[in-house]
Amino acid sequence: MAIVILEVVGVLVGVAAVVAGGYDDSPGLQGLGLLLALGGLVLLVRAALRARGAGARGSSR
Repeated sequence: MAIVILEVVGVLVGVAAVVAGGYDDSPGLQGLGLLLALGGLVLLVRAALRARGAGARGSSR
């Protein structure tokens, strides 16, 4: 549960960095914020899939 909270915070910080980089006209900050937000989203999706059992390797399909 704590990992999911950290991932959500990472996404929010990434979005805030993109917005702040837009105000400051800083493409580097926007790029890092985008990477942070997308990385957090990927981790959240992976955690959700694992919680549902869809991410298990070797599943019988």
